[in-house]
Amino acid sequence: MLRWLTAALLCLACAAAQASAPRDAYPSVAKAYWVEIDGRPTWAGQPDQPLPMASLAKLMTALLLAEHGQLDGTVVVSRGAAAATGTRLGLRAGERFRASDLFTAMLVRSANDACRALADWRGGDLATFVAMMNTRAGELGMHDTTFANACGHDAPGQASSVRDLAKLARAAMAEPLIAADAKRETFAFKSLGGRAFSVRSTNALLGQFPGAIGLKTGFTPGAGRCLIALAERDGHEVLAILLHAPDRWWDTVALLELAFDEARRAPATAAR
Repeated sequence: MLRWLTAALLCLACAAAQASAPRDAYPSVAKAYWVEIDGRPTWAGQPDQPLPMASLAKLMTALLLAEHGQLDGTVVVSRGAAAATGTRLGLRAGERFRASDLFTAMLVRSANDACRALADWRGGDLATFVAMMNTRAGELGMHDTTFANACGHDAPGQASSVRDLAKLARAAMAEPLIAADAKRETFAFKSLGGRAFSVRSTNALLGQFPGAIGLKTGFTPGAGRCLIALAERDGHEVLAILLHAPDRWWDTVALLELAFDEARRAPATAAR
């Protein structure tokens, strides 16, 4: 009797796990993707495959900074930050900025020099900050993630899975500073020496897709086009994550619309 009961409980547990597991409904949209509807994983492809994540790594940098606080401090741009490649503001070594301004520029414009300046400031040096990133990833249960740098440049060992990035996105959006900056379309600020900067968000969904509230774009040759998109509509929230997505904007719009349609139909189906 006990064996029969144990077997029955195991079967029920397996059935429940299968029912709650996300389905690979749209395998052509990206090398790996993840869609949550109201916090429920719904569709996913290769959810646990570690892949290069490009500037999506900046979300972990932002999370560490937001959790630490003290963004009212002053950052002196390091030589490493001034030499950063890729998307950048053109910061000069020795320039001084409010940490909060560089934080916003990092998230809005995905500026690598702002990101590196903040990492050097917070960690004392890049290696120390990257170690902090990996420690925090472990605390969040991001077991398929390893960071090799703060800003997402292609590097051996710099990889994450879409499941892990969903955990990071939820933790990041729980921080009011990140949530506010994630939906900014533009940002203007000055160095403490008076040099003016004006940037526009790299997220093409903001102001264009109804309900878009973030979150982060990314691109490198190794990672391809990446995106974490978050949108709210009619009381529902949809999170979509794509890694190495050839047509990230149109495919993300399609996934979001399909997910909102699924959310609208779900209550009616449950009521039958």
